[in-house]
Amino acid sequence: MKNIFKYTLMTIIAVSSALLPHSQVWAMTGYGNMTEQINKIIMKEPALQGAMAGISVRSAANGAILYDYQGEVRLRPASNMKLLTAAAALEVLGEDYTFFTEVYTNAKEVKKTIRGDLFLKGNGDPTLLKTDFEEMAKGIKRVGIKKIDGNIVADDSRYDNVRYSLDQPWSDEATYYGAQISALTVSPTKDFDSGSIRIKVRPGSKSGEKVKVTVTPKTNYVKIINRAVTVGENGKQDIEIEREHAKNTIVISGKLRVNAKEMKEWIGVWEPTRYAATLFKQALAKHDITVKGKIITGKVPDHAKLVTKHQSMPLSELLVPFMKLSNNVHAEMLVKEMGRVEKGEGSWDKGLSVMKTELSNLGVNPKTMVIRDSSGISHVNSIPAQQLSLLLFAVQKHSWFPAYLNSLPVAGKPEKMIGGSLRNRLKNPSTAGKVKAKTGTLSTVSSLSGYVTTKSGQTLIFSILLNNMLDEKEGKKIEEQLVTILANQ
Repeated sequence: MKNIFKYTLMTIIAVSSALLPHSQVWAMTGYGNMTEQINKIIMKEPALQGAMAGISVRSAANGAILYDYQGEVRLRPASNMKLLTAAAALEVLGEDYTFFTEVYTNAKEVKKTIRGDLFLKGNGDPTLLKTDFEEMAKGIKRVGIKKIDGNIVADDSRYDNVRYSLDQPWSDEATYYGAQISALTVSPTKDFDSGSIRIKVRPGSKSGEKVKVTVTPKTNYVKIINRAVTVGENGKQDIEIEREHAKNTIVISGKLRVNAKEMKEWIGVWEPTRYAATLFKQALAKHDITVKGKIITGKVPDHAKLVTKHQSMPLSELLVPFMKLSNNVHAEMLVKEMGRVEKGEGSWDKGLSVMKTELSNLGVNPKTMVIRDSSGISHVNSIPAQQLSLLLFAVQKHSWFPAYLNSLPVAGKPEKMIGGSLRNRLKNPSTAGKVKAKTGTLSTVSSLSGYVTTKSGQTLIFSILLNNMLDEKEGKKIEEQLVTILANQ
């Protein structure tokens, strides 16, 4: 009887061990306490009941797996997809890569009055500002041009004319993070939300007055319909800012309390190419250069003469707003640029093909993934946590790694271009400044992958993918618990 009981007990232990996460295998490496703590959260956290988690932890020194819970299961990465995009872009384009925006004319002579058109050619710069157009206008004025006896022709032909990625939700059409993709686009501020405008709404001076609206950059490309009113200090407040479908009409409705703080909203414009050309024409007018014709789209002819150009910041610097602020438009423009450079076509099809090749060259296995875009906005993207942690290990040996690491949000650092999307998270002493990681959020999805410096001075690589959450905000709390455990090793 004792032998039967002993045999049964040994069988139960063996079967139970096989069902435990792989993390148990590495408990002997000195991370047993970490393993127990993480397992406890996975098994007992109410927000994970009915959800799915993929967790992978590695040594940054040798890549050894220290913890693995469903690390080979494909899960939606949300904006953790940008970790792949940034690595591929650095490898294909190089950290010194820049984008030129050029101005040409097809006139036979460049003189005071141009007898021809002025062409504004976009080449994929996601960081163009209205002030850059003003500098280009100055350059045009310096060569003596004062009048364009023709049209402003906007050329965005470096990329295809597909404006939205394959799975982008229709409900994101007017959002800044779902703005249309064009090789010629412009941002309202130095956050570089390409293809969008910023709307500021503040209350009137007394109840009953219309709210006050400011558009940045100031432009007539969008039409504002202001239906919102100011209410008393105790009134109900509910402001809505919506852009009509396939139009640049923005309707502001609702109520704003007289003592309320200013509200800001970023809205994606319809047809960013014409939006950029409109701002360019405004810049010309500001510098007393008149245009007889209108704004049209087209291609720079082969015989056209270069008048002036603007050069972007290098990719190493561009990665900072891209990654720290998780800019979807930057991601999709970069993947199209990779397609254009490597395969002669600025499309998602060619760009994603290039990205998969580069991931393979980095030692990651794209055959384990479903990749539908480069920003992570698709709910069809699927990546195993194990592959993300492997990528983060592999990139360390590349010369561009310092730029890659510098682009990641830093926990608890309040400066926007340092802390990024982690500036208000993980602010306790054990993690503040010690976690550099990419965040990710979609409906029902939260993710966090990156590097953490532990209490013992080691660097650990981690990838946490949480899917099918009832409330993705709860995922942030779980990620922070898990990363704090790693930091305290």
